Amino acid sequence: MRFAIVGGAGFVVDAGLLVLLHHWAGLDPFSARLMSIAAAAFTTWRLNRAHTFGASPTGQATEGLRYGLVAGLAAGLNYLIYALALILWPILPPVAAAIGATLLVMVFSYFGYARFVFRSGSHARALPADR
Repeated sequence: MRFAIVGGAGFVVDAGLLVLLHHWAGLDPFSARLMSIAAAAFTTWRLNRAHTFGASPTGQATEGLRYGLVAGLAAGLNYLIYALALILWPILPPVAAAIGATLLVMVFSYFGYARFVFRSGSHARALPADR
């Protein structure tokens, strides 16, 4: 559940920045999404570290590199789906394409983060009442 909430927050960053850069700053939807998806990845790293998985036992630098690798793969797949959707359906609003792509890549992201980045004895942080 926390992963979904963090992902939702990351998507708000992604979609909000996409709208700002595309509609308000006049960037094309492809360039705007490159920037928005990068900002969202950084946001979700910090939030997942704090609220979903906890700090990894490897240290923040190694964790950041691993997170960047998984996030980069997920972002690449997400961007590919996004771009294909916009190319195949040019009237599709960019935010709708971003929603679809993000939902399709969410499971890959979760398992990459849980099994590779934040792997430890527990894959999710305990709630305060559970401690």
